[in-house]
Amino acid sequence: MQKANPKRQLRKGQTQRKPGMEYKMDPAPVYDDKTRHCRGNLNGKIALITGGDSGIGRAVSILFAKEGAEVVIVYYNEHKDAEDTRRVIEEYGGKCTLIASDLSKEKNCVSAISKFKKQYKYLDILVNNAGTQSESKGLEEISTEHLLKTFSVNLFSFFWITKSAINLMRENSCIINTASVTAYRGSAKLIDYASTKGAIVSFTRSLSANLAERKIRVNAVAPGPVWTPLIVSSFKARKVSSFGSEVPMKRAGNPSEIASCYLFLASNDSAYMTGQVLHPNGGEIVNG
Repeated sequence: MQKANPKRQLRKGQTQRKPGMEYKMDPAPVYDDKTRHCRGNLNGKIALITGGDSGIGRAVSILFAKEGAEVVIVYYNEHKDAEDTRRVIEEYGGKCTLIASDLSKEKNCVSAISKFKKQYKYLDILVNNAGTQSESKGLEEISTEHLLKTFSVNLFSFFWITKSAINLMRENSCIINTASVTAYRGSAKLIDYASTKGAIVSFTRSLSANLAERKIRVNAVAPGPVWTPLIVSSFKARKVSSFGSEVPMKRAGNPSEIASCYLFLASNDSAYMTGQVLHPNGGEIVNG
């Protein structure tokens, strides 16, 4: 079980190969707020979370399980991180199923939901959270292959997973998409990534309107800088060492500080919200 301070500041520059491994990070991201009093807000719910093995996805998976949900995690190939997440959930008495899959391909998204359907007849909460990013100095450096890869992971997988899962969702189910602060302010060195996140905001708003009559809510979370494996596998060591210092709160958030937004959107506390985006970003003002 984790004992780190959720507000601990980052001090070490470090880099990793993609997709990044949480167990290798120093300091470890804080994924579990032990001071939080859980109320069983998700008792009896079934949740599927893509990218749930580490980072924000891990924190969301653990918090959902603590609140009573059974959790299915779809992840790429970070097997140790995924097993560590399952272990924590099981230590809390929860149930967690792991599905390894490359969601950048439509057939794998369909297959992941087929595996889900072998165990469950319905789905209450879908969290589209898988993502990737890479810096580039300018548009000229972004190849078509790289562009398609970024869109396939960050946006197309959301379409494909949701399309495959939607008929499993009943009235009062919900979908939560992970966007980003970059959807609102852009990013000079993450042009393709920010573009996918802007599209996710539009996807969220459009899908919410489409599913309103079916009483399925669709919302999103647009985090600012958060200490996750995506960071140490995307940036050079110097940038990693100061990551998050540019926001008003002068630090990166920890995944545990973001997960509560997902819990709010997944629970009945947000029953009158759809098509909306929450902004846990360290104080950066976004108008949109």
